Amino acid sequence: MLGYIACMNLREQVELLLPNWERWYPSLFDAASDLGLIRSEVCDPSSLLLTRRHAKVRQRAEDAHREKWGGKENE
Repeated sequence: MLGYIACMNLREQVELLLPNWERWYPSLFDAASDLGLIRSEVCDPSSLLLTRRHAKVRQRAEDAHREKWGGKENE
């Protein structure tokens, strides 16, 4: 049964575990949270900065280009 639940979307999982959830919860996310289907996680605030994320993406693209086409890394 767990494999079946894993390939369902969040709404389907909530409705399977708690039919008519709309009667008790204002949102799907509140119901899913109470049922333990989703959990919040603490993360480093700096990991949420778009500039940091974009820098990592840019660096991976440069590394992939260098690996494929060669060249030196800019100093």
